[in-house]
Amino acid sequence: MRLRAINLDCPDPPALAAFYQKAAGLEPHPESNAEFAGLICADGLVIGFQRVDGHRAPRWPDQTVPQQLHLDFAVDDLDEAEARLLGLGASRPDHQPNERRWRVLTDPAGHPFCIVKG
Repeated sequence: MRLRAINLDCPDPPALAAFYQKAAGLEPHPESNAEFAGLICADGLVIGFQRVDGHRAPRWPDQTVPQQLHLDFAVDDLDEAEARLLGLGASRPDHQPNERRWRVLTDPAGHPFCIVKG
């Protein structure tokens, strides 16, 4: 058994896939459409984005709508990566547990993700 895909619920799959494509330089899945869009990682893993009507975005760190899952991305320079991602449409929550080692950001659909030094 091997992991094939990680899928995130969202209101607009093509838009969220475009954000992560620009952020991480991943290739789009050839069968992406308005209901499901995917990105292909170097090892064949797919990050998928599926349309969910009435999607409720997680609120970091509040657990009223829990984060459910999050992605971590390794970066060389936290400040540089954060600035680039904010420019692409990410947001930076006020709560940062250890911003010298990692930063919590949210994607345009509200999912928390981390950038980690190293």
